[in-house]
Amino acid sequence: MENKKGFADRFDWTLAFIILLFLIVSVLAISSAITTGQYAGTNFAAKQVFWYAVGTIIIGFVMIFEPEQYKKMSWIIYGFGILLLAILFILPGSMELVAPRNNAKSWFHLPIGDIQPAEFMKTFYILALARLITKHHEVYLMKSIKTDFILLGKIAVTLIVPLAFILKQPDLGTALVFIAITAALVIVAGITWKIILPLVLGSATIGASLLWMALYMQEFLEDKFGLQAYQFARIYSWIDPYAYASDEGMHLISSLNAIGSGEIFGKGYGGRVVYVPENHTDFIFAVIGEEYGFIGASIVISLFFLLIFHLTKITLQLKDAYSTYVCAGIIAMITFHVFENIGMTIQLLPITGIPLPFISYGGSSLMGNMLAIGLVFSMKFHHKTYMFAKNEDD
Repeated sequence: MENKKGFADRFDWTLAFIILLFLIVSVLAISSAITTGQYAGTNFAAKQVFWYAVGTIIIGFVMIFEPEQYKKMSWIIYGFGILLLAILFILPGSMELVAPRNNAKSWFHLPIGDIQPAEFMKTFYILALARLITKHHEVYLMKSIKTDFILLGKIAVTLIVPLAFILKQPDLGTALVFIAITAALVIVAGITWKIILPLVLGSATIGASLLWMALYMQEFLEDKFGLQAYQFARIYSWIDPYAYASDEGMHLISSLNAIGSGEIFGKGYGGRVVYVPENHTDFIFAVIGEEYGFIGASIVISLFFLLIFHLTKITLQLKDAYSTYVCAGIIAMITFHVFENIGMTIQLLPITGIPLPFISYGGSSLMGNMLAIGLVFSMKFHHKTYMFAKNEDD
C-alpha cells in the first residue's frame, strides 16, 4: 500500500516555521553583537544567513533518504565521522588544513570557513547508537539484566572511540554533549533502573568528589595525577568569578552584567553598553538578555521549549523503533546544548564553550544542527510510507 499524500501534506511546516523564527532571532542578535567593533568589520550576520542557506540544502538532501536507508548506512556514516576526527591528528599540525586554533586540533580550515567535524559526529553517533539499540532488541527478544549489561557494553564501546578523539583535541564541552546523548538513549533503550540507578549515583559521587578535591585538595591532584593549577581555573572562576576578574572570570562577569542590565524590557536593538568578548558565538544569550531583557530572553527560551515539544510530539508519533531512537538522541543533543549554554551565561553551570543551537554564529554548529533537524524532517516525511511498506512486507 502506498501513501498517496502529496509533499505539502507530508512536509512538517510547523518545524520549518520554528527554524525560520530561529533564523530571524539569530540574525538580529548577531547583527547587533558585531556593532561593538571587535570584529574588524566582518559581517557575521550575513555569513549566518549563508550558513542557514547551506543548512536548508542539507535538510533537503537528507530528506531524500528514508529511515530504513539511514538504518543500513548508520555504521558507514559513523565510521566516516571517526575518520574525519582521526585525520585531524594524522595530518601534521603544521599543515594549513589542520593547524591548531586556540591550542585545539578541532577544525579543518577550508576556503569557505573553519569546519569542526565533531559537530557532525554528534549526529553520526546518534544514527549508529540508534542502529545498535534497535539491532540489540531484535536479537534479544527476552530482556534481562544480562542482556541489559551486554547492551550497555556495546554502547560504551561505541561511545569511547569518538570521545577519545574529542577529549584529545581537547574539547570538554563537546565530550559532555556525547555523554548527554548516551545517557538519554540508555534510558530510552529501556535498560533497567537496577543498572542505571547505581551508575547515576556512582557518577554523581565521583563528580562531586572530584569537584571537592579540585577546591580543597589541589596539591594532591597535582602530585598524584599531574594536573596543573591552571586546569582548575574554570571551576574556580565559575564559583567565584570576581576573584578571577582579569582572567578566566572576565567572560562570566561581563555576561552577568549584560543580562542583569537588561532588566525587564531590555535596552532595545543596538542599545548594548556592556562589553562581552566574542558575544556573537557562545555568549549570544548575553546580547539577547541585555537588549531585550527578561521578556526577550523568556521568549527565546520559550521558542526552544516549542522546538523540543514539537520534536517530542513527532517522536511519539513514529511507529519505527529506529526513527524513535534517532529523534530521541537529537532531542537530548539540542536540550543539553540549550541548558548548558544558557546555564553558563548566568553562572548556573561552568563555562564549557558550547554554542546556543540555531542562534550562535558558527558554520559547523549550525550545519550540524540542521543535519540533525533534517533527519527529523525525513523521519516525519517518510514515516507513513515506511510504516505501510513494512506492513506490506509482513
